[in-house]
Formats: sequence, structure tokens, C-alpha cells
Amino acid sequence: MKSKFYTFLIASSNEGRVRRVRVPHSIVHLLVLLAVVGGVTVFAAMTSYSRMLWKVTNYNELRTEKATLQKQYTRLQAVVTDTNQRLSSLQSLATDVAMTYGIIRFRQTPFGLSEGPAGAEAEHQRSLEQFDFLKKNATAIALASEGLRLMPGSSLADLAFTPSMWPVQGRITGSFGDRLDPFSGEGAFHAGVDISSSYGDAVRTAADGLVVAVETRPGYGRVVVVDHGFGTSTWYGHLSGFTTRVGAQVKRGEVIGYVGTSGRASGPHVHYEVRVLRLWCL
Repeated sequence: MKSKFYTFLIASSNEGRVRRVRVPHSIVHLLVLLAVVGGVTVFAAMTSYSRMLWKVTNYNELRTEKATLQKQYTRLQAVVTDTNQRLSSLQSLATDVAMTYGIIRFRQTPFGLSEGPAGAEAEHQRSLEQFDFLKKNATAIALASEGLRLMPGSSLADLAFTPSMWPVQGRITGSFGDRLDPFSGEGAFHAGVDISSSYGDAVRTAADGLVVAVETRPGYGRVVVVDHGFGTSTWYGHLSGFTTRVGAQVKRGEVIGYVGTSGRASGPHVHYEVRVLRLWCL
């Protein structure tokens, strides 16, 4: 059987001659096959190289992110350690204040004076009790740390931070409890007592404490709130002006404002409240 050929004509521009080149079909097919295989190989190599570059880039980004997270974790560990140290110091200070001045006798204290069930759950519960104790008694602890002397006594009434005097001298015109609202004429609960006095008379704090609010509130008008620690605070409403500021440490009898008619007031008087969030057992 005769072989089949492809004939290629090659013309030379210099000599003007035309040459014929005969190439067997099998050689042409082989060259085409090699070209296709080569192209596929080059494409596969480029694809593999691109994927490798992408993986290297992702790996470098992950390493950078890991290093950043490691630094953040180290900083957080330092913050947690510092916070734990501060909490331990506050716990010791709170215990010293409570036990030294006879303020509290613990039935079950948050500071481990009584035995309890062991384990992570019990430790978590003790931590919550410690936090609750510090939060409710922060003012008294702060006052003690600033050098204010808390005189020990047989009852809370003997302590300087227990409200035990009237803010002004005057006649009580509104009692504590249910009453008829002077504006609406309907029954309403009165959370304090109203003490009538002359406009501009000095209003004095009922006990040592820390001023936590000097502002205007609906109903109360201009009001001062003094935190006396251990869940006790006093409110002085309907004032005409202030003589104190938030964060000020005040002592019993110190002037904090003046009698007025701000808020829902039908005449010059002081709305006086004593709020007790919680009392620890004595």
C-alpha cells in the first residue's frame, strides 16, 4: 500500500525558486499530537504554579493572623492577671472593713469563712457572691480606703453612714406609702416623705456617703442622690440649686442643696427618700 504524503510548497523570494516538501501523514499527525500534549502540559503547569502561589499567600496570611492573635491573647492574659490581683485586694479590703468595724457578721460569707461544696460550680457561685458583695458595698469600702473612720457600734443606727437626721427642719406634709396624688387626685404610692420648709433653706445630707447623682429627673425636679454603702442611699428632691457634685464625699450634716419647687411640687419642700437595696444579716 502506497504511503500518503502532505506536500508543502516553499517559495524563496531571493532566488524565485519553489521547492516541494513531501511529509508523510504519520509525521504530521505525530507533530500535531505532540503540540497538543505540550500545550496541555504547559497549561497544567501554569495552573499548578498559580495554585501553589495562592496557597503560599494564604499560608502567610494565616501566619500573620496567628501572630496577631497570639499577641492579643498575651495582652488579655496580662489584663486578666491584673484584674484578679485587683479583685483579691478588694476582697481583702472589704473583709477587713466589715470585720474590723463590726459592720457585718456573715451567715455564709462570699470570702470562704464557711465551708461549702467543692468543685467548679461552688467556686463559680462564690465568685458571684464576692462580686455582689463588692458591688453593694463599694461606697463604704471606698470611704474607708480614703481614711474616713467608720465608728463601730452595736447597731447600724450608730454608724456615720446610716441616715439618722432630717435634711431640713420643717413640717411633714406628705407621708410614706399610699396616698392621693395632689395633681391627679388618684391613689398613688409615695416613696418618701415631704418636708415643708422655706424656699432657699439649706438641705443637709443625712449621713456620710458618696454623691452619685446631681441632676434633674421627671417628678423629682432637681435631685441629689447620696450612696451610703451597703445598699443604702438617700434622695433629696425638688431642690432649687446644688452645692455639691457627683463623686464628692460628704459627711452627715453637710449642705448639698437648697429647698425649692422644681419638679412636681405644689410648694417649697424637700422630697426625702431612704432606699435600702439589701441588708446583710447581723
